[in-house]
Amino acid sequence: MSKAVGGSVVRHAVTRKLRHLMAPRLEGLPVGSQVVVRALPGASGASSAALALDLDGALAAALSKGRRRAEAASAGVGP
Repeated sequence: MSKAVGGSVVRHAVTRKLRHLMAPRLEGLPVGSQVVVRALPGASGASSAALALDLDGALAAALSKGRRRAEAASAGVGP
């Protein structure tokens, strides 16, 4: 995590929050998925509820993009 998020104590606190928020969401991901969660500087002052909303939005967008790629691949379209 970047030092732009804050000092060591703040970065570790954000890491713990994100790990806690991500744990129950893992079962909703396709088997074999790999996820990287990157905290931006604003994460240090964000509440857990705000982080959860951002995380849910990012996961939904990633899953949607993955589905579109899978559909295009099965149709023989794209790279």
